[in-house]
Amino acid sequence: MRRFLPLLLVVLGAAVATAAAAALSARWWFAAGPLLATACLGVRDLLQRGRSVTRNHPLLGRLRYPTVRALPRGAGPEHPADAAGEHDGHEYLVPSLRPVEAAEEPPVVRVGGPDCSQPYDMALLNVSAMSFGALSSRAVLALNRGAALGRFAQDTGEGGLSEHHLRGGGDLVWEIGTGYFGCRTSDGGFDERVFADKAALPEVKCVSLKLSQGAAPGSDSVLPGVKVGVEIARERGVPVGEPVVSPPVHRTFSTPRELVLFLARLRELAGGKPTGFKLCVGSRREFLAVCRAMAAEGVTPDFVVVDGSEGGTGAAPAEFAGRLGMPLTQGLITVHNALAGVGLRDRVRIGASGRVASGSDIVRRLVQGADYTNAARAMMLAVGCVRAGRCHTGACPAGVATQDPSRARALHVAGKAREVRRYQRETVRDAVRIMAAMGVREPGGLTPAHLVRRTGPGAECSYAELYEWLAPGELLAGPPESWAADWKAADPDSFG
Repeated sequence: MRRFLPLLLVVLGAAVATAAAAALSARWWFAAGPLLATACLGVRDLLQRGRSVTRNHPLLGRLRYPTVRALPRGAGPEHPADAAGEHDGHEYLVPSLRPVEAAEEPPVVRVGGPDCSQPYDMALLNVSAMSFGALSSRAVLALNRGAALGRFAQDTGEGGLSEHHLRGGGDLVWEIGTGYFGCRTSDGGFDERVFADKAALPEVKCVSLKLSQGAAPGSDSVLPGVKVGVEIARERGVPVGEPVVSPPVHRTFSTPRELVLFLARLRELAGGKPTGFKLCVGSRREFLAVCRAMAAEGVTPDFVVVDGSEGGTGAAPAEFAGRLGMPLTQGLITVHNALAGVGLRDRVRIGASGRVASGSDIVRRLVQGADYTNAARAMMLAVGCVRAGRCHTGACPAGVATQDPSRARALHVAGKAREVRRYQRETVRDAVRIMAAMGVREPGGLTPAHLVRRTGPGAECSYAELYEWLAPGELLAGPPESWAADWKAADPDSFG
């Protein structure tokens, strides 16, 4: 394998130089010494377990990926601003002159409305949707074991409920996408019997129906054929070696009302476990149509996960990212207001997914309307991703986003699971400390006034002033003028 060629050449050079020094002249030791030292360094790279890149690319990995390093104790995968890919210097959280003692145990969020018989306590930060197929089996397993160690949840992604998700003992949110992978009929439809059998597994705590995601709203997504080996083909029910395309729309419903009723059916088939959906909000009118359907049918999801348009994926056109759909801030506020306006906010929990990496990110999203958060990119960094940009090729140098067993073997599952757990624990701890500095012990004490944005030189406004916040049931009683047109046009029997 070519990636081991530099080490092989160094070892051969060291052997030749050593033989020459012994047989010909002591001067050869000037070459043999450095070569032997370099060879020992390369062998050490090959045998160590802490850095998957240098294990996969001994010697060369040190030159090509110089930023790869073991994580310091008690730290996240890297500087929060870098991990998030952004640093918003125009906003700040408001501290209090009467801070409180930080809670000893991190708060959890009870997910489960009145129609849910098996509610689940969700952590403030969880693993966002990443499928087996996009990630290697060892990366999936490391994330799951990390979730088990830290008592938080892992979203399976739409690629199906694989054995690697189940082996680690972590809590799972089983995501069902438009391809119905893992509960798919031979013609690509939804199989109720298979779904019910798998949803009954004790590891499955919640079921999430994916409508769209941040980097690919309204688009199909593709898993390259190079990643579709025998195991993935079996898990997804697709041919080996051929690209896997997730359709842009679901076949089981075509209207908001049908969506709401299908969610109720999923919850029934899952034995009363929390059931919800995930979307990148594109139109306020469309989401209001779903809310109208909820009110009309008396049926609500247990949660809604809001993804922002700034999210990322290797399974969608690069041109889509950041250009289609609402950014996470706007999407969260829209969903929160819509559910509050129809009097259903207390029945539905809201998750925020997209560019969440630090404790302050968590607190900002809670202020903006979320109840809990999910992270994908930061969790990938914690499990060893070096952002090489080769996810679609199957040649990930860290063994994270590949289906090549020889590359994936470099990822040390137990060590990376501990990194995932440590990152989640310390990030949530930071969020709890920040809330305490703001005078708040529980997320419920946060208000829009706790987040301020600078709007110009010498001018700033809190979120309470910047945005309109609807009172419970306000849309039903009589919508404000700014919402009236969208509320009137929202049709529970049409997304259009």
